[in-house]
Amino acid sequence: MAAKRVHQPREDAEFDFILRVSEGPVLAYFTGSWPKAVEPSRVMDLVMGGIADEYAGRLTAVRVDITRHPVSTERYGITGATSYVLLRGGEAVAQGTGPASTVEVREFLEQHL
Repeated sequence: MAAKRVHQPREDAEFDFILRVSEGPVLAYFTGSWPKAVEPSRVMDLVMGGIADEYAGRLTAVRVDITRHPVSTERYGITGATSYVLLRGGEAVAQGTGPASTVEVREFLEQHL
C-alpha cells in the first residue's frame, strides 16, 4: 500500500476536499484493483511513496482508485491505471502514464513544478 505521506481518499468528494485545501500542487496517481492493474499499481505505490517523501512540503501526493473515484477519473481524462496528473487549483498542469520509475516521475515533476 502507499506510504503514509500519500493521501488515499475514499470517494470523489474527499479527493475534491484535498484539492481545495492543498496549498501547493497535487500529484494524483490513479490505480486500479482489477487483476491486470494490481501489480502495476503496487509498483506505482512504491514509486509515489518515495516521491511523496522526497517532495514533502513541495506537493501533496494522492492515490486515487479508479473504481472508487469515477467522477475524478473522468474529469481528468484517465483511461487506465497508473496514470498520474499534476494539479494546481484542481486544474491539470501535466499528465503522464506509468508504471513509471522514480527517475521518470522526478523528471516529470522538475519539468512542471
